[in-house]
Amino acid sequence: MAPIAGELTRPAVRLAGLTRSFGPRTVLDNIDLEIPPGQFVALLGHSGSGKSTLLRAVAGLDRDTAGSGELTTPERVSVVFQDSRLLPWRRVLDNVLLGLGKGDGDGRAAVERGRAALAEVGLAGRERAWPGQLSGGEQQRAALARSLVRDPELLLADEPFGALDALTRIRMHTLLRKLWQRHHPSVLLVTHDVDEAAALADRVLVLDRGRISVDLAIDLPHPRTYRDPLLGEYRERLLAALGVGPDGEPDGAAGAPVATGAGG
Repeated sequence: MAPIAGELTRPAVRLAGLTRSFGPRTVLDNIDLEIPPGQFVALLGHSGSGKSTLLRAVAGLDRDTAGSGELTTPERVSVVFQDSRLLPWRRVLDNVLLGLGKGDGDGRAAVERGRAALAEVGLAGRERAWPGQLSGGEQQRAALARSLVRDPELLLADEPFGALDALTRIRMHTLLRKLWQRHHPSVLLVTHDVDEAAALADRVLVLDRGRISVDLAIDLPHPRTYRDPLLGEYRERLLAALGVGPDGEPDGAAGAPVATGAGG
């Protein structure tokens, strides 16, 4: 079906005046943000800067926000967390299909969609495995399949690779990029890793003291390599925005350390 006029320019995500406080502490301070359809956005910031709070608000998991109250998101939204959150008493395919309607009445269509999603993330043949039989990287692949099977218009990812080793993490970066290019959802990725943000995203935001302090477009084609000197230039700009000097030491800005490598 052809898009309705204006659909392609209408933002997938729109926040206006988003504010979130915990007691006397304001974590998100009157944030305005638009994410166009299909754009990959990474959100950086020190620990405690409000990155996960912002993602939870966009996901509709945190209703205690104030301000102008405008929050617009697509109908189909999926979330991937730092841990896979697979139910250990359900097999992998059953985890992927959890909460998904049967569709055709007997569930065959849903099962086929689940199998196809698992094949896309490299887990064909593991449908009957238990989560405990999968490696950490495989569990996160299953979590991605669970998101894909819902055909999301918006994929929210809260440090989904933070617990993985460096090599597995790089492989997951490649997989996520390919899935994004194939399915074209809008993506909001929360990460501590500057290299991860610059390698994956079209656009990187830096959250500081409850406000978006930097909104940087990464104007490089995919696939990207960590050895690309142009990527290194973006990396240095983001580190400077986070208050990290060329030697990796704090550069006059307060805050917790930020990861600067793929193993982050």
